[in-house]
Amino acid sequence: MARDGERLYYSISEVCEMTDLKPHVLRYWETAFPMLRPSKNQAGNRIYRPRDLELIRLIRKLLYDERFTVDGARQKIEEMRHLSELDQMELDIQASAPERPPAGDMLSEVRDELRSMLDMLDRDPMAVDGN
Repeated sequence: MARDGERLYYSISEVCEMTDLKPHVLRYWETAFPMLRPSKNQAGNRIYRPRDLELIRLIRKLLYDERFTVDGARQKIEEMRHLSELDQMELDIQASAPERPPAGDMLSEVRDELRSMLDMLDRDPMAVDGN
């Protein structure tokens, strides 16, 4: 979703101006990075979403600032996406897990239950029946 002051779509020329890249570089990155797939409007022009811009900035940083190769940058982004998915799965699991009491409370409950069972076993069976 677009933030305040952020548009939903940008043209390739606007993206080039914002990222200081040439259009042919962006078109090449579309072939080199499968996760970069801008939509096209009815006229066939590329339209970039804010998430595409974030990805382009990440690719630019990896290639130009951190000096990754194209293959290395692609692998790094895939790793980041995989870790992000794992983090999201963990959050989903935690959110759907029932609330459990702290371990100390749970142990106390188990100990009390076991003592109660032992007390029941120690009683005279005849006294329980009332005979």
